[in-house]
Amino acid sequence: MKTLLIALIGLALSASAMAAGPGLDMFMKNYDYATRKDMKIDSKELIKLLKEGKAQLVDIRFKEENATWKVNPSVSIPLNELPQRLKEIDSSKIVVAACPHKDRATIAMVYLRSKGIPAKYLTDGLTGLVENLRGDAAKDLADALATHQ
Repeated sequence: MKTLLIALIGLALSASAMAAGPGLDMFMKNYDYATRKDMKIDSKELIKLLKEGKAQLVDIRFKEENATWKVNPSVSIPLNELPQRLKEIDSSKIVVAACPHKDRATIAMVYLRSKGIPAKYLTDGLTGLVENLRGDAAKDLADALATHQ
């Protein structure tokens, strides 16, 4: 699994390099341990930031996946539509890219950062988020989100 993730990141970087140009070059040049730590977020921290209105969750799964099950609160922008739909990203917030695990989310995070958007990827994926949003935790988040609207 780790080897697959490394290969996917490499693929994302090479594909993004062709599309992103200087933004990706700058991201790569400035990449260090602090960047490595800063580009990750887990569900518990994401939930805290969502409650505070400081994060935007971007579900980058395919349309068919999203039609089968939704994760709120999120904006659904499939990975292959991300370049055309950047206007839907709220770059004033911490943007968290997510998919069921983290392969596509990592690609989305690299792409968004190459565009100057402060993005992270959800380390435990949407499946981890769902595990952390049961019962009272779900109600607490829904109540907090209602106060931000």
